[in-house]
Amino acid sequence: MASSASFADVSPALDRFDLSLGGYYANTDTTIGAGDKSGQFKGNVNLERDLGFEDHKTVPRVKLDFLIGDHQGFSFDYFSINRSRTKTLSDDISYGGNDYDASASVRGKLDFDFGSAAYRWWFGSGNDVFGLGIGAAYYRVRAGISGIATLDGESAQASTSYSETAGAPLLQLGWRHAFNDSLRVYFDASGVKKNGGDLNGHIYNAALGLEWYPWKNLGFGAEYAYTRIKLNDEQDSYNANLDLKLHGPSAFVKFRF
Repeated sequence: MASSASFADVSPALDRFDLSLGGYYANTDTTIGAGDKSGQFKGNVNLERDLGFEDHKTVPRVKLDFLIGDHQGFSFDYFSINRSRTKTLSDDISYGGNDYDASASVRGKLDFDFGSAAYRWWFGSGNDVFGLGIGAAYYRVRAGISGIATLDGESAQASTSYSETAGAPLLQLGWRHAFNDSLRVYFDASGVKKNGGDLNGHIYNAALGLEWYPWKNLGFGAEYAYTRIKLNDEQDSYNANLDLKLHGPSAFVKFRF
């Protein structure tokens, strides 16, 4: 009897266990930059405009939420972006103190991994609940440009790249509404901000989504999200930066218990 009463206290907008597996079909706008500490040799490259990267990318994503008790629990999120392309340039570009002339063959690469874990409190009862989460995020950036560069009229193979990992505190806000046991709507927002360390900056995300469960434990989810990633890598010998904007729809297969 005590167990039945405990389960009855859980809002119909929440599940005790919720696993989402899917993809984020994102419109991307990506700028990477690198230069020496003096600022004399530097450059920024937009991957879509300058190197011809596709402006849409399907990003795999995994989300997991589970309750401990009736009104609090853990939330996990992970996604990864891996992109590379080789292009013969139509315009001159500069990156990391290297100049790449038009008609040069240049390869660009960007790998970004993001994972987060948060403890969430859910407030409210009935069909509407509001959430607050506090946790930590881990992220890794690897970016670089390589190709035939020109210096003082001489051409040679050149490459500039960097790879860094960091962790930062995470804040989450959420809202859930259940129309019935099979249909729900939700809004999530999260932010990561780090001011110190070699790799610093901010990551913001907002998403509005819909969940539909035609079966008791198996359903589908769809959402539209906006993500902004702006990071600076400050080392003794160089500075580098990443400015990445993602927005677009996601689709998930969802499992609940």
